[in-house]
Amino acid sequence: MKKIWQEIVNLLSKGESLVTATVFNTAGSAPRTAGAKMVVKGDGSIVGTIGGGRLEGEVRELAREVFITKAPFVKAFELTGADAAQMDMICGGKGEVLLDYIDGEDKLNLEIYRGILEVLMKKEKAWLITALSTKDSGYRQQCLVKKDGTLLGRLDCESDFLEKLIKGPAKITIHSQVWEDRRLLVEPIRNTGTVFIFGAGHVSQQIAPLAERVGFKTVVLDDRKEYANKERFPESEIILLSSFSKPLPPLDIDEDSYLVIVTRGHLHDKTVLEQVLPMDAAYIGMIGSKRKRDMIYRALKEEKGFTDEDLKRVYSPIGIEILAETPEEIAVSVVAELIKVRAEREK
Repeated sequence: MKKIWQEIVNLLSKGESLVTATVFNTAGSAPRTAGAKMVVKGDGSIVGTIGGGRLEGEVRELAREVFITKAPFVKAFELTGADAAQMDMICGGKGEVLLDYIDGEDKLNLEIYRGILEVLMKKEKAWLITALSTKDSGYRQQCLVKKDGTLLGRLDCESDFLEKLIKGPAKITIHSQVWEDRRLLVEPIRNTGTVFIFGAGHVSQQIAPLAERVGFKTVVLDDRKEYANKERFPESEIILLSSFSKPLPPLDIDEDSYLVIVTRGHLHDKTVLEQVLPMDAAYIGMIGSKRKRDMIYRALKEEKGFTDEDLKRVYSPIGIEILAETPEEIAVSVVAELIKVRAEREK
């Protein structure tokens, strides 16, 4: 998502207007679709995706009209099974998409979106609020509300509402609410992170949906199509590997990535760990007993030259100690540790 915000800033810095398409109010089998965002440029090209398929095609066409009217537009959608099969992010369900015109000549817009990047770089929290009128289709206000109460942009709203937003329970997913005669779309701005799950077995099948429900995006990797598929992981991005014994493909792993190694065997765990250890990830965790962990560590030091300092980065045995035994219990343990690491990074 950070790349989307950066692209918006780049366009606004050049005085170029754009249309953003943001999915919200979803219902169905893929709640993580809420918050998906796409930028449509003046020439019709796009950055990002809201899942592809018919919905994305229709939204791109509607964006052309929004460039002309310069007014926000909310499109409701309901996806059929055939639609869902074409899309990477949405597996059935319904929701809404806000198409929002961002004027490149309004310097306040550049200030707002630069503020978003600043919040993310400082690992702080903020809320991007877009206000639409329930009576006037051309009405639109937008502002960024920071944790300290600083407001960038325009929002005619009572101070007690903003105070409740800031001091109340911190929602980590996009949501809409009604205030007087306005509809407010609230997008939390924070580094929620992406969890890369290496292995698509029973434990992974429990980890992925739980991680999604606490705000992480999930990517599942395995070399078995019968395990790594949308039927088993409807909310996750799937990467089907040719083999765990071969080098991993290029992955978009950065300081906001969380790597969970839960393959079907310690040899595959070792192969994955030796490849991801040099990566700049926020978290690397590996399943297994202390005995198995020590065996892998010893081999990596002897064969690959890794040091004890390198291996200190790894959370293994993975998860918070709660005497977990079942896949469901292990998932709770692992995701709790992910939440803890993420929260500590945001302090």
